[in-house]
Amino acid sequence: RVFGLPANLVQGMLWLAVIGCCTAMAMPVVHLVSHATDLGHPAARAAELLSVMMIAGFISRIGFGMLADRIGAVPTLLIGSACQAVMLLVFSMTESLSGLYIAAVLFGLGFAGIMPCYPMILRMWFPVSQIGWRIAAQFMFAALGMALGGWMAGQMYDLTGSYGPAFLTGLAFNEMNFVIIGSLFFRSRRIGDSADAPG
Repeated sequence: RVFGLPANLVQGMLWLAVIGCCTAMAMPVVHLVSHATDLGHPAARAAELLSVMMIAGFISRIGFGMLADRIGAVPTLLIGSACQAVMLLVFSMTESLSGLYIAAVLFGLGFAGIMPCYPMILRMWFPVSQIGWRIAAQFMFAALGMALGGWMAGQMYDLTGSYGPAFLTGLAFNEMNFVIIGSLFFRSRRIGDSADAPG
């Protein structure tokens, strides 16, 4: 059991959480160039937005890994999830090229920092003898979320003629991630505090 819950229930919650963050993550990653050109910006600038996002992500993946070593994987994941959520809201509202550049940088910092945290969380919460299949399954559900997000944003654009509703839907998926991870984090803290309390 994990924090008094069946281990596979906690694993299932982590699968839902990673679907939530990756569905949200995929929407700007897949559609940012189309979104920027749809707003009237030159294709070259739109492509630069994606490059800027990925450069920020490269830096973030290392930086957030180091942060997770210092403050823990779960708080680090919550920081990345919160950053991603706020930038999805910004993407849905901003139309200026400068605003999109800022959102791309901050979204890149948030989304890339999330994924290194899941293997650390699994290693902390589950026996090492089970880590291989649990990490593999976690990243399988992450891939499902990425596929769902890319497809869903395209479908919503076809229905509405705008990426704004898609980004707001991604925000809702991201909030699902934040709530699940946050609830597990606070449950772990509560269990830990009660275990440390005098008898």
